[in-house]
Amino acid sequence: MLAPYPIQCPYCGEHFGILVDPTAGSAQSYIEDCQVCCCPMNIDVRIDDDDQVHVTVSGEDDA
Repeated sequence: MLAPYPIQCPYCGEHFGILVDPTAGSAQSYIEDCQVCCCPMNIDVRIDDDDQVHVTVSGEDDA
């Protein structure tokens, strides 16, 4: 089941939601374009042992 998760674009600062698939594994990384400014964002999803979802969003130039 897909779960909505709020994020903020590291480029334009706009807030919007993404859908996280907890059945895809406890560690997921992918690139998705911002829905507003279309810049590519690195999205890292981690699901801990208590099934809590943690999402980190960064820009391509972030270390």
